[in-house]
Amino acid sequence: MRVLTGAALGAALDDVARLRIAVFRDWPYLYDGDFAYERDYLQSCRDSAGAIVVGAFDGDRLVGAATGTPLEDHADDFAAAFAGTGLDLSGIFYCAESVLLPEYRGQGIGHRFFEQREDHARALGRTKCAFCAVVRPGDHPLRPAGYVPLDAFWRRRGYEKLPGAVAEFAWKDIDAAGETKKPLQFWIRDL
Repeated sequence: MRVLTGAALGAALDDVARLRIAVFRDWPYLYDGDFAYERDYLQSCRDSAGAIVVGAFDGDRLVGAATGTPLEDHADDFAAAFAGTGLDLSGIFYCAESVLLPEYRGQGIGHRFFEQREDHARALGRTKCAFCAVVRPGDHPLRPAGYVPLDAFWRRRGYEKLPGAVAEFAWKDIDAAGETKKPLQFWIRDL
C-alpha cells in the first residue's frame, strides 16, 4: 500500500482509470466506460491540492486504488444532494472510488483504503468523511445471485446513510445503448 499525493498521484491516475473501467463493469455499477471519459472524470484529483490516491500494488502493478478529495472540489456535482442537510461542504472529505481487482479482495485492503483516506482527511482538518454508493433495484436483471451488499462493511467503519442526500450521475451500462441516470446514496461519518 502506498499513499500518493502531488506528482505521484498524477502519475498514477491513468492506471486508476484502467482499474475503474475493469472493476466498475461488475455489479452494481455495470459501467461500460472508456479511457477518455475516465481521464476527464479524474481531472478533479489532478486539480485538487487536497487529493489523495491510496494505491494497492503487487510489485509495481497497481491492483487497487481509492481516491479522495475535499468535497467542495466536487461542489458542482454534489451541492444539490447536500442541500437541506445543514452540512458545510468545507468540513467534509469525499472518499470517491475504491476499486480492487477481485483476486486481491478479502485481505483487509478495503479497510486500509478507508483508514488512509480518513487519516488524510483529519490531517486536512476535516470533521466528516462521505462517499456515495450506486442504488440499483433489488430485482435488476443483472444482479448476481448471492450478491451481498457492502452496507454492513460500511456500517462497521462508522458510516450511515445520509437521509435525503442522493446525487444522480449518468453513464452507459454494459447492456444499454446510451447513458442513463442512476441514483447514488451518500453515506457519512464523523471523524
